[in-house]
Amino acid sequence: MMACNTENTAVQKETDEIIETKSDLNMNQELLRHVVLIKFKEGTSPEDIAKVEDAFGALESKIPEIKGYEWGTNNSPEGADKGFTHCFFVTFESEEGRDVYLPHPDHKAFVDVLVPHMEDVLVVDYWAK
Repeated sequence: MMACNTENTAVQKETDEIIETKSDLNMNQELLRHVVLIKFKEGTSPEDIAKVEDAFGALESKIPEIKGYEWGTNNSPEGADKGFTHCFFVTFESEEGRDVYLPHPDHKAFVDVLVPHMEDVLVVDYWAK
């Protein structure tokens, strides 16, 4: 039983540190959010979708201007998704960082992976308040 409590304490400490780091990031500076919603073509295979997910996720380690990244698939019960299934959420510290990202060769390579499978895309950028 003791090992479990020690393990839980370590996990809680790590979780608290992550939350504190994210809170510090959010409180100490304005952040530019880049939201990308993707609707895949009908019949796109799960393997091709996984390639897109992996390629987008790899950008965080390739483009230093990316300060945060997360993604997920739609699970809203409202039925208002208009066929968009994937949301990718990229954080930048500045418009200049985003402006480096957009034409970056690794971003362009990701777009080349995405486009054959994409029916539609919606992109919104905003300053987090």
